[in-house]
Amino acid sequence: MEETTSRPAATGPRPRPENLAERVYARIKDDIADFRLLPGDRFTESEVAARTGASRTPVRQALYRLEREGLLAVHFRSGWQVRPLDFDHFDALYDVRIILEQAALRRLCDQAGPADPAALDSLKAAWLVPPEERLDDHQAVADLDEAFHSGLVAAVGNPELARIHREVTDKIRIIRRLDFTQEPRIAATYDEHGAILRAVLQRRAADAEYLIKAHIDLSKQEVRKITLHMLHMARRRD
Repeated sequence: MEETTSRPAATGPRPRPENLAERVYARIKDDIADFRLLPGDRFTESEVAARTGASRTPVRQALYRLEREGLLAVHFRSGWQVRPLDFDHFDALYDVRIILEQAALRRLCDQAGPADPAALDSLKAAWLVPPEERLDDHQAVADLDEAFHSGLVAAVGNPELARIHREVTDKIRIIRRLDFTQEPRIAATYDEHGAILRAVLQRRAADAEYLIKAHIDLSKQEVRKITLHMLHMARRRD
């Protein structure tokens, strides 16, 4: 009689390596943005594999992708490290933001109307609210702030402009979130965003460009005040 061997029951398709790498990439990127991994922190591929349940190959793919994006550095004898904050690099990225967002506001004010009116409607609903309806949770405001700037650019209807803006946004997300750990910055952001939106809605292009530059310049100045102590406090709150 022919001998048979039992096979394990099917449990569905196994995740493809590229899907695992994408998942690990997103996990580590979120850990950096949410301060679970701080600038200067070191770790190994084995630690990431154990934490994510992925094998070394997709882990390595994800980590090298983050290295190419400037978030990680590899040390071949001592593993990986979250890159320390490079404020000169962040200054340059903030300057690029100013150029992109001024161009977007000028286009919004000059064209017949926004290519995506719903984008502006959602921004009005979030930011043109009375003081008692303003949010005070720093994480929620940080997310809203990112959506505000991305929404203004997206409303223009130029996908390449939006793509480049997203890439810049990704690179400065960690320090932008720290800007909202201070309550006065939250109130100021509501006031500044409201003024920018009103200028756009009234098609005052010069005012809108001036206001967005002043707003981003102020954020850039606040970033310079970030200390390692603030980073550790942000991690403790989370």
